[in-house]
Amino acid sequence: MKLPIICPSCESSLNVSEMKCNHCDTRVNGNYDLPLYLKLNRAEQDFILEFFLSSGSIKEMAKQAGLSYPTMRNKMDDLIEKINHLKTL
Repeated sequence: MKLPIICPSCESSLNVSEMKCNHCDTRVNGNYDLPLYLKLNRAEQDFILEFFLSSGSIKEMAKQAGLSYPTMRNKMDDLIEKINHLKTL
């Protein structure tokens, strides 16, 4: 099941309010922000993972995806812009 990150009612960002240990059933309650990585959609998370697994080579990612380097670079730039925006919120 995918972790919901957007409120289905008002489309605001969701926060974590409870975590539970499956081993001992301990529960931790509060109001915690999601880590920045989890605020990205699944495709953006996958993109970052692929970048990491390709040793940070945009050229290799483009080759594996069958895309041109400029296209992959534009995807990277768009993601960097989104992350910078999320950091300021």
